[in-house]
Amino acid sequence: MRRYEDSYKQKGLRKQLVDSILQKGITDQSVLAAINNIPRHYFLDTAFESIAYEDRAFPIGEGQTISQPYTVAYQTQLLEIKPFEKVLEIGTGSAYQACVLAELKAMVFTIERQKRLFDLVKLFPFKAKYPNLRFFYGDGYEGLPTYAPFDKVLVTAAAPMIPEKLLQQMKVGGKMVIPVGGQEVQRMLRITKVSEGDFEQEMFDNFSFVPMLAGKKA
Repeated sequence: MRRYEDSYKQKGLRKQLVDSILQKGITDQSVLAAINNIPRHYFLDTAFESIAYEDRAFPIGEGQTISQPYTVAYQTQLLEIKPFEKVLEIGTGSAYQACVLAELKAMVFTIERQKRLFDLVKLFPFKAKYPNLRFFYGDGYEGLPTYAPFDKVLVTAAAPMIPEKLLQQMKVGGKMVIPVGGQEVQRMLRITKVSEGDFEQEMFDNFSFVPMLAGKKA
């Protein structure tokens, strides 16, 4: 059984990571505090433990990755999370991003299409810290209509287009952050639902994500 420990060394490396993403332009103090409070090495295989606080992505299996901390902070900052908002996350992966959202006191509903990753997250003891975090096995393109509407929607995979069903599940005044584009590079977008059927779109930096795929994988 793996033992989850957070040493002074790991806390120090985490503080250095927070300082580095601050220098890269992340200014939201609540986001920086969340990154500082969450032991990223818990979300990785023990083989990566010594390099867990490098600002880069790492494989987590099934062709998926845990996102670069800067990317996690960037998307979270764009979402402008407020306590108790309902947030739909597409692409649970390791659950690191979901825990960052939960650390900000959002009510998080996160979907994973890869059954193996979904099952691993269910066994992850750290998630017990966040009763405001709920996990679902499903197709991200479908969202969670039963639990809609959502204040915020976060997509953590490269979408070829903006999924219409996710737009429908947003509250008026709600925001979606999503990387849209081809396989190599995507543009980060923030979409605000001004009224039913009316949306405003803002364009931000380029990133590279794994693709957002339809359906569920057993």
